[in-house]
Amino acid sequence: MGISCGIVGLPNVGKSTLFNALSAAGAAVANYPFCTIEPNVGVVPVPDARLDALAALYRPKSIVAATVNFVDIAGLVRGASRGEGLGNQFLANIRETDAIAHVVRCFEDDNIVHVENRIDPVADVATIDTELCLKDLESVDKRIERARKALKGPAAKDEKVALDLCERIKSGLDAGRPARAQGLSAEEQALLRDVGLLTLKKVFYVANVAEKQLAAGRSDPRVSALEVHAAKEGAPVVVICAAAEAEIAALDPGDRPAFLESLGLAEPGLHAVARTAYALLDLITFLTAGEDECRAWTVKRGAKAPQAAGVIHTDFERGFIKAEVIWWEDLIKYGSEAACRQHAKLALEGKDYVVRDGDVIHFKFNV
Repeated sequence: MGISCGIVGLPNVGKSTLFNALSAAGAAVANYPFCTIEPNVGVVPVPDARLDALAALYRPKSIVAATVNFVDIAGLVRGASRGEGLGNQFLANIRETDAIAHVVRCFEDDNIVHVENRIDPVADVATIDTELCLKDLESVDKRIERARKALKGPAAKDEKVALDLCERIKSGLDAGRPARAQGLSAEEQALLRDVGLLTLKKVFYVANVAEKQLAAGRSDPRVSALEVHAAKEGAPVVVICAAAEAEIAALDPGDRPAFLESLGLAEPGLHAVARTAYALLDLITFLTAGEDECRAWTVKRGAKAPQAAGVIHTDFERGFIKAEVIWWEDLIKYGSEAACRQHAKLALEGKDYVVRDGDVIHFKFNV
């Protein structure tokens, strides 16, 4: 299951530095606006202690983590919705992603220009939100026009529902409220799927701080101001120093723990970025384990056993018979599938079984 998260923000907030650290893709970084034109894509593993524990048990030939695709999208600027700064291209790139990681500059650096000539995280967020809202207003207006034309046709009832919904959303967008902050139900969001609203995408904020700000963490005044803003729409905030993360990523693995300790970090901030993107989209992991491979697989929370089987191969879903399920901690505790079976820790589940985050599953199928 491929998921993508667009890294957005104003120019020179640290997006490409973050991307390089996340993916080691080597995208060129320059300290002037529009240094990223074509979006780069990095495939980033989601850290998972459960997969590590299973790998230590089985010592498999290969270990495959769940992944998130991060897309480095060029800096948006005021006027992007009207095409300023190659805005239309960038907005189209955002539309193709599942979620947004909004990088916000919370650091001072006289050597890196700020496109608005000031460091104000909440104002920067407002600039981006305004441009996305303006673009969404265009999309909503087109849908409203289409609905009005269809009111006399055979789909009049459905179109009236769509018209009322779009007019309500337009009112919110006019007031500067992103669609995601308008309390839309799952059914209403489904109705809007063909409209492609940018501000309906789930968002989390990445507060990019200087190395000297790391010790203050969330008590840093700029970070706390961003958190207050994010809390209004229920969005998570991850605090990182992108420059330090790039240094960590460039180090030999053996040298990383000492450097992390010097920064006062228990783990790289990038781990939190990857996990937050994964959780934001309400995704969970089930695992398969054996001597050939230990692997983490991604499904939506609430997925049933046949759907999970289909993530591995469509034949598994089509010919699903049953799932042999072991809780990952039980497998680690007892040391083998046979021992889990002996201690009644292996369950046979059918088509209605809802997969848990951390299940180790072996599927039986026949096609």
